[in-house]
Amino acid sequence: MRKMMSWKTMLLLGAPLLAMPKVGAAQGMVMGTAPTPMGGMPMGAAPMGGIGAGAMGSGTLGSLGFARGGKIAHYSSYERNGGNADFRRIAPGQTHTLVDHRGAGIVRRWWLTIAPRNNREIQRQLIVRCYWDNEVNPSVEVPVSDFFGMGFGEWRDYISLPLNMTSGGYNCYWPMPFKRAARITVENRSARAIDAFYYNVDIETQRALPPSALYFHAQFRRVNPTVRGTPVTVLETTGRGHYVGTLLSMQPRRGRSLGYLEGDERIFVDGERTPSIIGTGTEDYFSSGWYYDTGVYSAPYHGVTIKDNELGRINTYRWHIEDPIPFERSLRFDIEHGGVNDVPNVDYTSVAYWYQTHPHPRFPPLPANLMPVEPEPVPRIAGIIEGESLLAAARATEGPVEFQDMTPFTGTWSGLGQLWWQPTTVGARLTLSLNAPETREYELLGYFTRANDYGDIRLSVNGQAVGPIVRGFNDPAVAPTGAVSFGRVPMRAGANQVVVEVVGKNARSQGYLVGIDGFMLRP
Repeated sequence: MRKMMSWKTMLLLGAPLLAMPKVGAAQGMVMGTAPTPMGGMPMGAAPMGGIGAGAMGSGTLGSLGFARGGKIAHYSSYERNGGNADFRRIAPGQTHTLVDHRGAGIVRRWWLTIAPRNNREIQRQLIVRCYWDNEVNPSVEVPVSDFFGMGFGEWRDYISLPLNMTSGGYNCYWPMPFKRAARITVENRSARAIDAFYYNVDIETQRALPPSALYFHAQFRRVNPTVRGTPVTVLETTGRGHYVGTLLSMQPRRGRSLGYLEGDERIFVDGERTPSIIGTGTEDYFSSGWYYDTGVYSAPYHGVTIKDNELGRINTYRWHIEDPIPFERSLRFDIEHGGVNDVPNVDYTSVAYWYQTHPHPRFPPLPANLMPVEPEPVPRIAGIIEGESLLAAARATEGPVEFQDMTPFTGTWSGLGQLWWQPTTVGARLTLSLNAPETREYELLGYFTRANDYGDIRLSVNGQAVGPIVRGFNDPAVAPTGAVSFGRVPMRAGANQVVVEVVGKNARSQGYLVGIDGFMLRP
């Protein structure tokens, strides 16, 4: 009589759990079924088709010393007549079938590469679809670059455990079980022909899979733009399964602020009215911190592979391989944009990765426009010396001096930012260095900000007081002052010392803050 392996032994042999239902924490069993070991086989039953416990569904180093069942079915783009043209050409609007397999099995590995290389139009508009067991509506429907972990139609080398892009190749190792049939296609929605599409797909065939095997799913969504008060939905599904991964690609349509990263994930399991999982911030969910302040990286389970400070653009991933989120009836995954869904006009695209039973709900239709947004031009005042460009040499007697992004406010600031000084008392002084092209008199113009917590300031240039006092109070809106003239001011070629002094505030003002959009020297 064959002795059934213990759960511990199966784990040591490397039987993965991603495609099998998760067990209940208290009951030690799959909800609503007989007690089942982690490999998904009823206790006391012989292994399917005589396959060893470490063979079906395994894929780790620990299982390589044990005999495997099944075969490998290899699907590729090789030239059938024995030549070297091992690729397929895919015209605009054409769909190409990579895999049309009959029988049970598990997709183990995909590799593909595309020419023209690194073409954003193709990478964002070539749609990957997977159909399991003759279903009509796909379980996977995602643009190719997003499916392999990279948003915005970009190509970047990175490495994670289930997905990577390396030296021209796209690679996928998510296990994808099916019981009767598998069909995988790509559709070219771009206006550009794919000159060469190379691929290899490896399927581990089996006589049968356990009834408990779950189907792999991946779904693309886009919210463009975000709306104040409404979270971004990453996934909403019904059935039984577990959630295993998230890709988010985010970009403000105007400016470069990363304030949207204040948003928390909120995960509702089995019809919860209050989410059982509430996060502390977007980059926290993706296992990073402080708005990804040390830049891009890729790790086995999480990473940020694009951080574009000029566009405010982020591409980031997290795989729940060690911590899948199980659900018995339904799952909804939302994420806030900003601390309380208060950062509108941001473009969010997402890919949710999960395993579940069939049938699954039909996916929302793909957006008509899949291409990344082209950001609105950054407004500039011709000839201005930007306030933020003066930060490096700025010295204050008290209070922080820093850059402030002004895109959240109504109004137009040159460069969409300002130098923000935060003094707390009358008499505080900020010293700046202002360069003049030659020695002569200039009309000195200043561009400032008014708000309900701003103070009044006076300027001096090279020790001489100039111009009017600038009144900083405005209620309730934060608003730019426009040009304020300080009259004709003698200046020398090169550096000139400009001192900004707090001289008071409106009785209604809540503070002494100062915002400087910039200065202009008009001959």
